[in-house]
Amino acid sequence: MLTVKSQDTVAALTAWADAPVEGGGTAGERLPVVLAQNGVANEPAALRRFARVHPVCVWLPATHLEPGLVVANGHPHPGMLHIGRYPSGADDASRAVAADLTSAGFVAPVRDDVMRWKYGKLLANLGNGLQALLGRGVPEALSKRVRAEGEAALAAAGIAHTTVEEEAAERGDLVSHRPVGGEERSGGSTWQSLARGAGSVETDHLNGEIVLLGRLHGVPTPANAAVQTAVRRAVRDRIPAGGFPLGELEKMIG
Repeated sequence: MLTVKSQDTVAALTAWADAPVEGGGTAGERLPVVLAQNGVANEPAALRRFARVHPVCVWLPATHLEPGLVVANGHPHPGMLHIGRYPSGADDASRAVAADLTSAGFVAPVRDDVMRWKYGKLLANLGNGLQALLGRGVPEALSKRVRAEGEAALAAAGIAHTTVEEEAAERGDLVSHRPVGGEERSGGSTWQSLARGAGSVETDHLNGEIVLLGRLHGVPTPANAAVQTAVRRAVRDRIPAGGFPLGELEKMIG
């Protein structure tokens, strides 16, 4: 099961694909690889090296800012993990992993169209970079713009995705955010990467995915491109999470 950020996927797959397994053969030939990751670029990268690829659409609010400490903010279930098979369908391995996750306390629906759910999550994750740059003060119009660009790019590419309403109905009250130790969740995964000073972030595989699709299909994506560039700058210049000037970002968008 891979839970690394997308920028670290190829290194992890390369390390494991040719590892020998009991009974003969290699991990890439014989073992299912389960990708519990944001973005949609991990699956084709995995299929180059593993014959059996199982995407997971991760809805799991958590906080990781200190080594060895993970705060689970989800309640009453820690998360909802949609699982299937890539490029489509589901199989016995999908159902077995889902059963294990369910017994561990997660909600784990098996999806024949799990990538449709992952593309819906991608659209939601387009705001991660904005939050990492601006903190809690993200203008609503800016959030709507990056998502609108994303929806336009997916439409031009003919890629189906879940809707906000569909996702809300599925989530219901199964996974809500709750404070832990009297503290609310500070920010999403990209914000946390900047706050930890991790040295790399996943924005090139989130907003960058929309930029890529836009360039392939002739759809302008200036807001997503600006977010992508600004987050790389924040990492390079060690700008703290939430510390990027809004005016500067707006100039970059044009």
